[in-house]
Amino acid sequence: MNPKKSYTVQEIQQKIAQFCVYQDRCHKEVEEKIKSYDLIPEARELILLNLMKDNFLNEERFAKSFARGKFRIKHWGKNRIVNELKMRDISSYNIKTALKEIDEKEYISTIYKITENRNNVISESNPYKRKKKLIDFLLRKGFETDLIFKTVDDVLS
Repeated sequence: MNPKKSYTVQEIQQKIAQFCVYQDRCHKEVEEKIKSYDLIPEARELILLNLMKDNFLNEERFAKSFARGKFRIKHWGKNRIVNELKMRDISSYNIKTALKEIDEKEYISTIYKITENRNNVISESNPYKRKKKLIDFLLRKGFETDLIFKTVDDVLS
């Protein structure tokens, strides 16, 4: 069995900085990565402070890019984005700021587009079951209930 390689605090800080440069990270992810190096609490704090000071770690920037990406690429609704950000311990202020990144017109056109696409894929002939499948799909995507009902009614009529 080979012993675990040991690093200086400086080396670990560089590794974590690279980790943050590759992709925006939230504090929780970075703290877990730092924990994997078995450091004393003072060293952990020092690394975190330096990362924030040098702007490698920025919670607001992370929240904004997360919201933009999940909406544009995965077509998630606001509820799902909010829940995912809460799981990552993002502050409610940063969550509100992140949701402002989503354009309202684009949001509405996206829900209509994915509802129509899903409607074309569903092979259910019973109109009630079809409607339920569409609603369940949009709920899983994280869209708001009132918006889902309006969109599904418009698409099915």
